[in-house]
Amino acid sequence: MFSKKSVLFLLFLFVGASVYSQKLKKQEKQIVTHLENTISYLASDPLQGRRTGTYGEQLAYEYLSRVFDSIGLKPMGDNGTYLQEFPVEEGRKILKGTALSINGDKIDSTDFFPLTFSADGSITGTASPSVFESDAPWFFDVKDLLTTNNNNPHFDLGSSIKNQAEDFKAKGATSVIVYNSSNIVPDISFNGKSNESRISIPVIYVKKNASSKYFSNKEDFINLSFDLHTGVIPRNGHNVIGYIDNGAPTTIIIGGHFDHLGYGEDHNSLWTGKPEINHGADDNASGTALVIEMARLLKNSKYRKNNYLFVCFSGEELGLFGSKYLTEHSPIPLSSVNFMINCDMVGRLNPDTKTITVGGYGTSPYWSTLPDKTKYFNVKFDSSGIGPSDHTSFYLKNIPVLFFFTGTHSDYHKPTDVASKIDYIGEMRIIEYIENLIKKVNNAGKLEFLKTREPDMGEGRPRFTVTLGVMPDYTYSAGDGLKIDGVISGKIAEKAGMKAGDVITQIGDFKVHDINDYMKALSHFKKGDKTTIIFIADKTSKTVAIEF
Repeated sequence: MFSKKSVLFLLFLFVGASVYSQKLKKQEKQIVTHLENTISYLASDPLQGRRTGTYGEQLAYEYLSRVFDSIGLKPMGDNGTYLQEFPVEEGRKILKGTALSINGDKIDSTDFFPLTFSADGSITGTASPSVFESDAPWFFDVKDLLTTNNNNPHFDLGSSIKNQAEDFKAKGATSVIVYNSSNIVPDISFNGKSNESRISIPVIYVKKNASSKYFSNKEDFINLSFDLHTGVIPRNGHNVIGYIDNGAPTTIIIGGHFDHLGYGEDHNSLWTGKPEINHGADDNASGTALVIEMARLLKNSKYRKNNYLFVCFSGEELGLFGSKYLTEHSPIPLSSVNFMINCDMVGRLNPDTKTITVGGYGTSPYWSTLPDKTKYFNVKFDSSGIGPSDHTSFYLKNIPVLFFFTGTHSDYHKPTDVASKIDYIGEMRIIEYIENLIKKVNNAGKLEFLKTREPDMGEGRPRFTVTLGVMPDYTYSAGDGLKIDGVISGKIAEKAGMKAGDVITQIGDFKVHDINDYMKALSHFKKGDKTTIIFIADKTSKTVAIEF
């Protein structure tokens, strides 16, 4: 229930906004109203932060489908719908039925777990920590490993156990039971989100509580029985795709992602309090609303020398899943795409600087004709075609791009990114800028594509002091390593002979199992450091010396 002060405050805001809106033209008022309605709904509590693959995402894509239909866009998704479903590699989880018994005692599930690289399987047998017989379980006490490497910052316990398990397997072990008899607390767990490849035998870790009880006498023979069952966590995202077919030879793609962080379950929220809904009004209900308004404006416009494909992507917050999938399963030939406009966080025009950033400026010589200021704001151009949003997927397919962005703020990736903080009139002015761009390009024909320099990831984005100059394939899940989706011209990776499709498996002493390992490895180096990089190219492992 609102207090009287709250009601008066809201009334004051409404009256103030009404006075301001009276200065707008009729169409401008309509756009502002549409933006308010769309962003307020997408960022509302019932949508629970629009996390990819959840009921909140479903409410969002059903809403967007209805809006696309009301505008009169042609469905370009699966089976005559607006929806294009795509898989998200969520990882693996330990399934029910996983159990361990030692000497007939059922061990509590909190006292053991399979290692990330473990195979599934069932084992029953008798074994001793001191006896290594063929076709039997083998034990591995990591005490010596932990003691020897206690002060070694480069030591990777998981990789060491995996290597030892592979060696045991080659010598006849049917499974490996890992435990720790030292007082050092190991940093090890089942990491379901890892893309690490699995070996062909089960490997389980028995925690101190159980191992000290059953494995203290290494001469004893122990009756073992265990079942390990893991499975892929099912999760699918959905792009929403609509089309205006003008019968033109080329198509302009206008897109923005509609997914957000939910309650922060994927550990991508910057919120440090108790879990709350990350509303994502600016990120990226604002960009989604802009896509809708451009569809309204272009549906019956005179700018008919291009077709228009409108895409609301999901999976962006997880690593550009939706846009990458679309470029690999496009409803139109990518060769016919003229250019792509991406709108991500366009709702918080800074009232002091009145400046928007437009990335991708260097991806076509035509962009040099764009105005760097309007009556309402200034434009800061960034030449790179690669950045932390969905336009990257299109740039990597040699398509010119533009990336509209009003900048980060203190509410970025927090529950406080709410609809009441959006500058709706400022966003409406950005729509006018893009509409003028569409008008200008109507007679320009197909634009020339140019490759660009290494990106500036934007104010407030995480960066490293060194880089290899690669664009990771965030969706790679076929095995160990970081798969390269693109190589930036003139940078270390290109000089080392690396190319798209290669897989980085090690940087210096650091094993790379996935994107997280890759980032951790880079954080250990600074400019001028020399090391080696190991990568797989055409199924062949290569080692190359590099200098950052």
